[in-house]
Amino acid sequence: MRILVGCEESQVVTKELRKLGHDAYSCDILDCSGGKPEWHIKGDILPILKKDWDMLIAFPPCTYLAVSGAAWFYHPDDFDLDIKDRRPHPKHPNRKKFRKDALKFVTDLMNAPIERIAIENPIGSISTYIRKPDQIIQPWQFGDKAQKSTCLWLKNLPKLKPTNIVEKGEFFEWIDSRSGKKKRQPLWFYQALQKAKTPEERRTLRSKTFPGIAEAMAKQWTKGKFLKQLNLFEEEKKCTFNFNDCDNLKHDFCNDCDEGDNYEKF
Repeated sequence: MRILVGCEESQVVTKELRKLGHDAYSCDILDCSGGKPEWHIKGDILPILKKDWDMLIAFPPCTYLAVSGAAWFYHPDDFDLDIKDRRPHPKHPNRKKFRKDALKFVTDLMNAPIERIAIENPIGSISTYIRKPDQIIQPWQFGDKAQKSTCLWLKNLPKLKPTNIVEKGEFFEWIDSRSGKKKRQPLWFYQALQKAKTPEERRTLRSKTFPGIAEAMAKQWTKGKFLKQLNLFEEEKKCTFNFNDCDNLKHDFCNDCDEGDNYEKF
């Protein structure tokens, strides 16, 4: 199969697909860090979506989409106000525009002329403004001792089946100085934030695809038995997001997904 893995500089999924003999290529505006530049297309993914691919697996940037970034949309002094009355964050006055651009990019990927499509992103604005994910998975369901709620939007692809359920991993806990509430983050995430020296490096580390999930994607989405059962999918899911409505919606987080107490919901 000819498979395009979008927004993947790490090549983690691409290499798993290559192990199975597929003609897979990663694509990103960044140079690849996976050590296989011959399998990497550096540049904008949108112009190459029409080049006769059998499958698209895409990991669009979540900087302006993830629920964990909701606090940066509004002025820190306005959290007690209704959302419609809040001012933009003084350090990020254009964040809503950047979110709208990010959602447009996601819809372009969802509506690509490719028979099988998977979009991966954390809990956030895609669920609120476009549609609910078809599945939410965790690394600990696939052999990696870590928690990272990972949403999947699927077209003509089955939900992933857990392969090796293990412990959820350690957490880092602290008391938030502003609210006085107890907070916690998965330890791997906290360590990634501490390790990163630049915002770009921080984004790369926190968006990592865990090996177990990458392997499951490659094996379960390309196995022969599944490919013969595509006729079970009766209705193609097409994105109908209306960009003119973006600023009129009430929420900047996913009402339909439960992330526990890890994030504040504004």
